[in-house]
Amino acid sequence: MHKKAYVCSLLLVFLCSQAGSAQIPRILQGKIDKVEKVTNRLKDIEITEGEEIKIGEDVSARIRAKYGVVQDVDIHRYVSLVGTVVKVRSDRGNLAFHFIVLDTDGVNAFATPGGFLHITRGALSLMKNEAELAGVLAHEIAHVTQKHTIRAIQKGKLVQMAANETNVSANPALFQRLKDETYKAVFAGFSREDELDADARGLTTATAAGYAPSGLSSFLTTLKKRNADSKNSQGLFASHPEMDERIQKLDALAKSRNWTSGVEARQRFTKNVKYQPVDLVKIVTAADGSANLAGDAKGDAKKDDSGDENKKQSRFGLSKIKNPLGSSGSTTQSAEVTGSGGSRGLDRERGAVGGTNPALVPVVLTAADIEQFKKEANLKTG
Repeated sequence: MHKKAYVCSLLLVFLCSQAGSAQIPRILQGKIDKVEKVTNRLKDIEITEGEEIKIGEDVSARIRAKYGVVQDVDIHRYVSLVGTVVKVRSDRGNLAFHFIVLDTDGVNAFATPGGFLHITRGALSLMKNEAELAGVLAHEIAHVTQKHTIRAIQKGKLVQMAANETNVSANPALFQRLKDETYKAVFAGFSREDELDADARGLTTATAAGYAPSGLSSFLTTLKKRNADSKNSQGLFASHPEMDERIQKLDALAKSRNWTSGVEARQRFTKNVKYQPVDLVKIVTAADGSANLAGDAKGDAKKDDSGDENKKQSRFGLSKIKNPLGSSGSTTQSAEVTGSGGSRGLDRERGAVGGTNPALVPVVLTAADIEQFKKEANLKTG
C-alpha cells in the first residue's frame, strides 16, 4: 500500500474511535490535507556523480581512520593494477577508482560510492592467486557501478529532500546526513538482491578481463572453511545469501556461459603479496580492549557488561527514521543497505584493530603500465 494511503487509513481508524460519525468528514479532511501538505514537501533524494564522489571520499576517510592504511606503495600499485584491469570492463569503466589496502588482520573489503574500494591485508593474506583478488575487487566494483549503497538509502527513504531543493550539496546539513547514513550503510550489509547482483556482475567483469572464472568462488570457499568453527559467519561477505548458495550460483553461472579457462597468475600474486593469515580466534579486536577501535557513536559494537559480544546485527536491520508526517513518533522500516561488510555486527573480522596511519598512498598508473601488466600474464588487452 502507498505510504500516503496507509497513513490516511490509520487516521481514519483513529478518528472513528475518537469522534462521532457527524464529525468524521470535517476532521478527517483536515488531517488528510495536512498529510498531503507535508508529503508534497518531500521527494526522493537524487545524487549526481560529483556528489557521489564527495560522499565516497568522506566515508573512505572514516574507514581509513578506523583501520589505518598500509604504507607500502608497492602493494598499493599491485592491487591498483589488478583493480584497474578489471574496472575498465565494468559498466562504469571511465570512473576513476581508488584501491586502498587497509592495515588490519581482519578479512574484509568495503566499497563506498564514487569508486573508493578498500581491501584489508587480512583478506589478501587468504588469497592464493591473482584471479581471487580480481574476483573480489570485481564484486566490490559492481556495488559501485550499480550504486547499491545510494539506491538502498533512496529505497529506505532514510534521507529525503524538500520538494523545492535542486541538489543535495546545496544543503550542508542534508549532505552531512547523507554522508552519515552512507557510512552506516557500508557496515550494515547488503540486501540479498544486491549481493547476488554483485556476485554475477563481478564474475562477468573479471572473466571479461581474462581472469579465471573460479576466482571469487574459490575465495568464498576459503572463507567458508575459515568460518567453519565460528558460531556466526564472520567478515567479508558474511551476509545472506548463505555462502553455499552463493558459491553454487557462481559456479552455475560460469558453467552456463562455458567459462572454463582464464588466468590465475599465481606466481605474480605470491611475488607481490607476502602477508600471512592470522587465525580467526587470534585476531585482536576493539572489544578485547584496544583503544583505537572502541565502540562509538558511528555504530561500532561493544561488549556488554558480562563480557559477551553483542548479538550479531541482522542484515535487514530496522532503522529508526524521522517520521515524514511530522509527528513526534518514529517509524521503522527495513534498511536494505550495502557495503561489502555484509551483516557483521561485532565479529573478529570487522572488529579487528588496525593501524594508526590513515594517509592515502598515491599511485600513478600510465596506459603503458596497464598494458604491460596485462601482457605479463596474458590477460586480455585493448
